[in-house]
Amino acid sequence: MAEIPTIAEAAALIAARKLSPVELTRACLARIERLNGTLHAFIKVTPERALAEAKAAEAAIAAGGSKGPLHGIPIAHKDIFETKGLATTAHSKVLIDHVPQADAVAVAKLAEAGTVMLGKLATHEFAWGGPSFDLPFPPARNPWDPQRFTGGSSSGTGAAVAAGLALAGTGSDTGGSIRGPSHYCGVTGIKPTYGLVSRRGILPLAYSLDHAGPLAWTVEDCAILLQAMAGHDAQDPGSADVPLPDYRAALAGSLKGVRIGFVRQFHESGNPANDAVKSALEAALPVFRSLGAEVRDAELAPLADWHACGMLIMMCEAFALHAPWLRTRPQDYGDYMRDRLRLAAFVSAADYIEAQRARRELCRQFAATMREFDLLISAVMPSEAPLIEEMGKWASFERPSLTFPYNVTGAPALALRCGFTAAGLPLGMQIVGRPFEESLVFRAGHAYERATSWASRRPALAN
Repeated sequence: MAEIPTIAEAAALIAARKLSPVELTRACLARIERLNGTLHAFIKVTPERALAEAKAAEAAIAAGGSKGPLHGIPIAHKDIFETKGLATTAHSKVLIDHVPQADAVAVAKLAEAGTVMLGKLATHEFAWGGPSFDLPFPPARNPWDPQRFTGGSSSGTGAAVAAGLALAGTGSDTGGSIRGPSHYCGVTGIKPTYGLVSRRGILPLAYSLDHAGPLAWTVEDCAILLQAMAGHDAQDPGSADVPLPDYRAALAGSLKGVRIGFVRQFHESGNPANDAVKSALEAALPVFRSLGAEVRDAELAPLADWHACGMLIMMCEAFALHAPWLRTRPQDYGDYMRDRLRLAAFVSAADYIEAQRARRELCRQFAATMREFDLLISAVMPSEAPLIEEMGKWASFERPSLTFPYNVTGAPALALRCGFTAAGLPLGMQIVGRPFEESLVFRAGHAYERATSWASRRPALAN
């Protein structure tokens, strides 16, 4: 295949009998064979399984048994999503021999929708410790420039989707781990509302902040994927029992009269962005106005408050999860994860309780702001992808995170392209909505994407 199709494009071609799921899967496997040695996006490729699933999908579709737009679509899973009979290592020596007996709920739902599994994708160790170079597998590399960072922790997913190794992949997001790779790798990712997608079978980092969602090339593709992934799970204590709208159908709505708040303070004073990011964000505003939206500045609590709250909660909950292994098997962790957990050991119960109290107040303020606005726009990262060698152990502690606020609130946040640097590196923005209003978030992202040309650019490596 000369060009990499989106999920929506591939589904239409498959339905019209103009594209075979087997042909599509072979094309992805060939691209993995050609590029994964450079990108390290996959830590395990399953070609026999993928081709068997593709052949089964092709036969079922030919017999009139199509399961919908994901039937026959090749995807891959971040290696904290448990896969039955296939090692799920969290990119760590600690779990190097861990072979689950069941699929994660999200994995099972996507399989039921007809997806073809290509394999398991690189992550940061236990979704926090990276990019560390002393792990069983190398860190993923950015397809726009393999010397650069992918973002984390859904690092392999961002790289695989950007390079067309898979049409989509799963990700988790505790402090920005779907949105960071989306920004740096120039793809689209949605951190859904907390509890919309079951986390059962996904190796946890911080129970009260963990989200799961998809990364793909377009907003429409993310809507298709979220439709399959979302839903109540009575066995996940954090799962929300809410009605599911038709996310794809909602894309066609108008933005006329939609009130959008621009959270300028975060990237201008909280974590100052470079000129390229600022310019890209400013240039997005008239596009939304041209689509009928009302856009004006919005004010939230200082970014440092959001970051301190989210980071303290994450550190405490991560330490609680890892303390038994850290005491008995510290040598099996990579340097980055081990030392971050050791630091977390010194955070007190009083600190954790105060962080949770602060969280309630921050969420109250956010809810008040969202009575004035339907959506918010804010930065994802303060720059384009940095060189991977510059990502030190304490990089995520040095400046407040632009993504953490929406983990603290649990609100849906979509990351998508909004420009490129002069050197051709992608830049992104976040579109944030009220809890469970993914439909409006998707509608705004889709309208912006259709009104701009950013999605037409792929990394040269992928050609």
